[in-house]
Amino acid sequence: MAELMIILLVLSVFAVLLSGYPVAFAYGGVALIFYFIGITFMPEIFDDTAMNLFDNNLIGLIGRRDMLIAVPLFVFMGVMLERSKVAEQLLETMGLLFGPMRGGLGISVLIVGMLLAASTGIVGATVVTMGLLSLPTMLKRNYDPAIAAGTVCASGTLGQIIPPSIILILLGDQIATEYQNAQSTMNNFSPDTVSVGDLFAGALIPGLILVGLYLAYLILVAIFKPNAMPAIPKEERSLSGKQLLFKTLTALLPPILLIVLVLGAIFAGAAVAYEAASVGAVGAMVLAAINGKLKSLNVLREVMRSTVKISSMVFLIFIGAMLFTATFKGFGGNEIIESLLSGLPGGVFGAMFVIMLIMFLLGFILDFVEISLVIVPIVAPIVFMFGYDPSTGIQDPMHIISPVWFGVMIAINLQTSFLTPPFGFSLFYLRGVAPEAVTTMHIYKGVVPFIGIQLLTLVLLAMWPELATWLADKI
Repeated sequence: MAELMIILLVLSVFAVLLSGYPVAFAYGGVALIFYFIGITFMPEIFDDTAMNLFDNNLIGLIGRRDMLIAVPLFVFMGVMLERSKVAEQLLETMGLLFGPMRGGLGISVLIVGMLLAASTGIVGATVVTMGLLSLPTMLKRNYDPAIAAGTVCASGTLGQIIPPSIILILLGDQIATEYQNAQSTMNNFSPDTVSVGDLFAGALIPGLILVGLYLAYLILVAIFKPNAMPAIPKEERSLSGKQLLFKTLTALLPPILLIVLVLGAIFAGAAVAYEAASVGAVGAMVLAAINGKLKSLNVLREVMRSTVKISSMVFLIFIGAMLFTATFKGFGGNEIIESLLSGLPGGVFGAMFVIMLIMFLLGFILDFVEISLVIVPIVAPIVFMFGYDPSTGIQDPMHIISPVWFGVMIAINLQTSFLTPPFGFSLFYLRGVAPEAVTTMHIYKGVVPFIGIQLLTLVLLAMWPELATWLADKI
């Protein structure tokens, strides 16, 4: 009977979500209804102390000032940079710098997308911005529509993995909590702590590997299909060498300096995430002021309203997800999931494959916020306790999974999901702003090579977890 209630709980949430009801209220509302059914009509199978878990998690959320402050500050930083026209300046400058070579404009789009990802951390905003700015320009230069669309989508989704990313902040907070709880359950009351900074460090090398593989692909296409990625005509590159150098420095240095200040402060241990986020927020305001976008209070007012809306949505989903998790565990959902994963062939590797596959599929219909806040608290405790024997209090070393590696795997996995046809969120974002000359099939065809690259990166990360853990261990 408990299994049936778990299935009904999950299906009910999906039904309410598909009806268009707000996400936060969908999770919380359905969870409360099933909680009432459980304690009223099914006390023999429902754990009535489940709401204590919600109380403890809510109190813990209120006490986690680092995450409570970091999220709105990083959101503010991203929205402010979006309004400050940094992307336009970067794209124009990179186009002039790499324009003489075939594929140069595509490379420029990728580099700008990487810098925007490291500056804003908001995927939807990056894809839309890059789609509006670069896609018409690439088509005007006779770029193949599929390659142009694929490059924009792929570069826009880098905000999932390149820090500082909102998803890494949420994942870092959830994974840190669940890892701590799992260690306490295993009677390890002084475990190594996991911070958002650790996850930032863990994501940096895989993110750069991903960018490097993207660049290699674009260069190969430019070599073997030169007509698909032509160079910018010489007559359109009118700047002298000194003028181009000055323009490049003035466009590149401010955002790079901002990124270095934010990430450098975290990696050097000089600041925690929310302190570095405040530096980023102030720096974004300075860039906007330099570009003349803060001459009136209207821009600041719009940015603050957007920040409040996005941050409120995130924290409401937090509360709804806590209610859902409490009800799910009240019906014994964790034990059911644990028995299913434990019975899979391949042990911890088989379980990880199934978890990654489920999250990949959920990425078609759920946003990264919901997956981070709803799915991770359910599967993370099981993953971190794999191979633990309560009778002896010993965990098999072969089953110990690094929380940093686990978080980075999830981030890249969701990034791949958001790029995969026919339901990838990034595809919808680009379809909404793409010119009529770019068809849906162009977008689907263009992203396929980048999906292959991301899957290759996931395989590399699975084979060599040190790609994620090495830098995190060093700082």
